[in-house]
Amino acid sequence: MDNDTIRVFALSKLGWIRRQQNKLRGQERETPREYLDRESHYVWGKRYLLEILEKEAAASVTLTHHSLLLQVRPAASVEKREAVLEAWYRETLRAAAIPLIARWEPILGVKVEKFFVQKMRTKWGSCSHASGHIRLNTDLAKKPPEFLDYILVHEMVHLLEPTHNVRFVALMDRFLPRWQSYRSELNRLPVKHEVWAHGPLTNLETPQTHCPQDSTRMHKAAGQLKHIPACSCRLHVETERYPQAPTA
Repeated sequence: MDNDTIRVFALSKLGWIRRQQNKLRGQERETPREYLDRESHYVWGKRYLLEILEKEAAASVTLTHHSLLLQVRPAASVEKREAVLEAWYRETLRAAAIPLIARWEPILGVKVEKFFVQKMRTKWGSCSHASGHIRLNTDLAKKPPEFLDYILVHEMVHLLEPTHNVRFVALMDRFLPRWQSYRSELNRLPVKHEVWAHGPLTNLETPQTHCPQDSTRMHKAAGQLKHIPACSCRLHVETERYPQAPTA
């Protein structure tokens, strides 16, 4: 597809994009973190107070009953403190996801070939139908655990059905009946404070709560019905109107 076709498609959606940007700007966001003593941080939806322990030893993070103990060297910068804590969140999420994937694979009849945990600015998760790979947003470790379950099932169902059609809705309703409630609850939670390189969100950076098949839509707009199966379950958005699954 040529650039002119893509540009025409994007311009045709400009009004929708601006509405989503306005919604995003109005979304409750966490205050910027400074990684100081007694600062609030969240693990699986629960609030913990950060405790900084400066020690000439390897960096580490320990979760106690009420606090999150961050051990760093005395000269550690704010960036270093953040990096150590983010690495801990990443491994915490990875450890939680492994048994959940193992649990859901036989139920759904799918195989996750690989999964990755990483910082994602605009997505809770993504799925590549062709490769069987799933990616998860590190920040899910800060939310209540049921939302990790929901995002995993959502992405794994995309291994069965890459688009958000009636079959996808029926599969989600069958395997996780409360999925739309989880999605709404997740979107109501504060999202991480972000500093964007270009100031306010640009058109290409607009987060979405649903995971539309953007490339598929572009091909259809160009009069080409080629389908590119890839899902991105995006952050915080308006409630997408999924097609209604037929009732029994």
